[in-house]
Amino acid sequence: MIRGSTELVAIVGSPIAQVKSPENFNTWFANNARDLAMLPIDLQQTALDAFVDTLRGWRNVRGCVVTVPYKQALAARLDRLSARAQALGSVNVIRREGDGRLVGDNVDGAGFLGAARQQGFVANGKRALVVGCGGVGSAIAYALGEAGLGQITLSDPCAERVGALGEVLGNAFPALAIATEYHSLEDFNLVVNASPVGMGDCGELPLPVTLLETLKASTLVADVVTSPEITPLLHKARERGCPIQTGAQMAFAQLGHLGAFMGVTPLEI
Repeated sequence: MIRGSTELVAIVGSPIAQVKSPENFNTWFANNARDLAMLPIDLQQTALDAFVDTLRGWRNVRGCVVTVPYKQALAARLDRLSARAQALGSVNVIRREGDGRLVGDNVDGAGFLGAARQQGFVANGKRALVVGCGGVGSAIAYALGEAGLGQITLSDPCAERVGALGEVLGNAFPALAIATEYHSLEDFNLVVNASPVGMGDCGELPLPVTLLETLKASTLVADVVTSPEITPLLHKARERGCPIQTGAQMAFAQLGHLGAFMGVTPLEI
């Protein structure tokens, strides 16, 4: 029940109908008797400036989760960014301070690693392939670097995105080996689809079937796509005997990181 006393958080993006955060947050708020609610906002790009101005003056809003396609655009409009959000040039969560200042962070990678740890994955010294070097892929790659990954291979149809992310990672993690070429998946401990390929009913795979046939059964295969929960990639990985991580698992693991930054949940949910 939303009352006049209810404090709000939001999630903004477009489209917004597929996101899991409102269900996850509002269930947690209800189960923990918190007078809080999350609102989904499907925002037109032309309204971004007005939205930011409104957030600054919206006194019962604690913060806002940011999803595609506005992670980069909103980062440039905030008053302060965390070090990782600054390095990545993107945010996925905003906190409204008491004086109206807006502070941004990017916890996509922290949420991904939280879910991966639940699958038994430890990044230190390991080798990973990240397919998709946009906002979420960049955040995951950065978090893997923070966790001590030994070698990362980056893949994206846009060479400019690959180059930009490689430069960010190289500056932040000099000991991290960075590659862009691969001909097999057998040497990877982790394969991540951080692209939208596989979303909906398209049935598309982010990697060729011939490559997927080189997966080892010990490799963790993860997908950021939330709908369907078992994407074509994850279906193929399960056929190979691989452990899998769904986009929904990542989304739930993020809840504590997002909520703690906005001041509405503990870090550990």
